[in-house]
Amino acid sequence: MKTSRRTFLRGLGGAALSLPWMESLAAAPPAAGIARRMAHFYVPIGVVRRGFFPGESDDVIPKGNLGNVMKSLGKQNPNFEARALDELTPTMQPLEPFKDRINLITGMDRVFQNGTDVHAQCASCYLSSAEPYSIEQSAWPLDRTLDHLVADRIGANTPFPTLEFSCNTHRDNKESIYFDNISWYGTGHLAPSIRDPRQMYRRLFSTRENERYRDVTDLVLEDARSMRRDLGASDSEKFEEYLDSIRSIETQMDRLEAMRSELSEVDFDEPPEAYLPRGEFIRLMGDLMVVALQTGLTNVATFMVGPERWDTPYMFDGLFDKPRSHHGMSHNQTKMINDLLEVDRFHMEQYAYLLEKMAAIEEADGSSLLDNTLFTYGSGLGDGSTHQYNDLPIIVAGSGGGTFTTGRHINMPEGTPLANLWLTQARSLGVPMERFADSTGEIGAVKVS
Repeated sequence: MKTSRRTFLRGLGGAALSLPWMESLAAAPPAAGIARRMAHFYVPIGVVRRGFFPGESDDVIPKGNLGNVMKSLGKQNPNFEARALDELTPTMQPLEPFKDRINLITGMDRVFQNGTDVHAQCASCYLSSAEPYSIEQSAWPLDRTLDHLVADRIGANTPFPTLEFSCNTHRDNKESIYFDNISWYGTGHLAPSIRDPRQMYRRLFSTRENERYRDVTDLVLEDARSMRRDLGASDSEKFEEYLDSIRSIETQMDRLEAMRSELSEVDFDEPPEAYLPRGEFIRLMGDLMVVALQTGLTNVATFMVGPERWDTPYMFDGLFDKPRSHHGMSHNQTKMINDLLEVDRFHMEQYAYLLEKMAAIEEADGSSLLDNTLFTYGSGLGDGSTHQYNDLPIIVAGSGGGTFTTGRHINMPEGTPLANLWLTQARSLGVPMERFADSTGEIGAVKVS
């Protein structure tokens, strides 16, 4: 049995399972090479700067799970500097196993356009970075976002040119769409994110509404058994791992749905969704994103960890004994500094979890999914308490198929537009772009010479 890189096993009830590349099933190695991907992991409300940024602290004190927590505030270097990423700050410590596969990029700025809410603009315009007052038909400097521009180049032959994930479990639409979406087809034209894992699962695997045939892995098992006979030992193991990952996603969805049903029957001060374990939900949505990238269902994805400003509480696994509002804590940073540092670390742990998943997935040439992706962690605010748009927290993992160097801390000169990074990423992924938004040039220090 010889077939293309993306194969669909189809079973009763209309379920389809897309497969990763396997040598045993390919008629020949991919002629166009390994697909390059782009993904963005967006964290709302910025970070506690003294825990995230090197150089913003002089002294440390022991505290809780973070080990060393920053005490006194230093300053960022206003000049260009590129050096090895030798030590990680407390917030970045979960990335220690991937230190040589990431770049910390500091000194990136955006310009705030007066007249709109600071949180709405920092989220909705994060991947747009249009020059202030350049978009006449909108109160926001919001244009077609980077993910769609890149997808025009690298997503044209995938079932989904882009996929938009959101981990906002709440249904109390307190704020407008500008607080809960970072992906836009163009000014005023939202690319709506999917906030429910079951809905995303059905979108990816075309599962019909039929309780009898609920699990994709059950539906395609007979085809899978037949296909397994054509696989070599290595591919057979890879195939089993892939089926196990899909089954794990199904099991986790069932567990969270049962939990949500039970919580809906209890009288809480907060919405029942507030009590869903936050880390499990983020990782479940992340698993779906990784599967979609792995199997070629998409090459471009955006992943929003939470909405800006909603004040809706979450149960951060293992951190607090009741749901807490990230936004509420950010405006009381003096008293809640240690709690906020824990939340920042918590978000970084979820990012590290996805890096580990992507690094373990082998591509046709022996490289990993992470090697062939530019997977960016970032926020539209540099600090949630001060609402500053300068010195944004940005980490880029992976090398985009060998186009980025890694393992470096690159500090850009004061005033460098964030759009310079987006321009660099777009060009590295093959987009012939002269300029992006308010960019002034590429970040040459990240590119392979």
